[in-house]
Amino acid sequence: MNPVLLSTMFIIFLGCFTQSLTGFSVALVTMTLLPSLIGLQIATPLVTLVGIVLEVMMLVRYRESIKLKSILGLIASALIAIPVGVIYFSRLDENIALFPLGTIITVYALYALIGFRLPVLEHPAWAWIFGFVGGLLGGAYNTSGPPAVVYGNCRKWSPQEFKSNLAGYFLVGSLMVVATHWLSGNFTSNVWFNFWVTLPALILGFLLGQSMDKWLNPETFRRIVLVMLAILGVRLIM
Repeated sequence: MNPVLLSTMFIIFLGCFTQSLTGFSVALVTMTLLPSLIGLQIATPLVTLVGIVLEVMMLVRYRESIKLKSILGLIASALIAIPVGVIYFSRLDENIALFPLGTIITVYALYALIGFRLPVLEHPAWAWIFGFVGGLLGGAYNTSGPPAVVYGNCRKWSPQEFKSNLAGYFLVGSLMVVATHWLSGNFTSNVWFNFWVTLPALILGFLLGQSMDKWLNPETFRRIVLVMLAILGVRLIM
């Protein structure tokens, strides 16, 4: 098999395994590695398709813990911002786009590693702010996770609530991103080919992450991934 295709399958597996175990990071992992391998124009819509399948599986798994009221503001503002992000993505030169993408990933990884504690955010307006920023990043780079993760930390969500709420937020956002990419003509034959070929890797990553969740400390694994993301984010910047 083509080495590039094998590498793409492994990256999809790694991203899905990480999200299955920790509740997030499929886009952060895949969008750190895939653009330099298959190009941003293929990687972004591909990760959108992968993400929506994974998020359905995650939401089914943690459906009993979701609290819809906690994410309504995030979802509503993200839906407004996503089309703007997609349009921005489609008009931006790939070499220019990789710099802010690497910056976003590096800053988020360092934030999470340092463990910087933000105050508890009680006012509902914060959900709209974080959701809008996440929508812009989701539409442009499939990286809507960092703002939502920071917001969840500031709201002191429990681990189960964290995974279920993020799955619901990501799923609705991904549906909007898929629709916008579809209307923009970004789902090319190359994107669909890569999606169908990597689908088994997606399912395997999800199942393995779920099985290891019972005995592997997610926090330890998450910190390892964050170190890797920080290194690769700097690589994209440079």
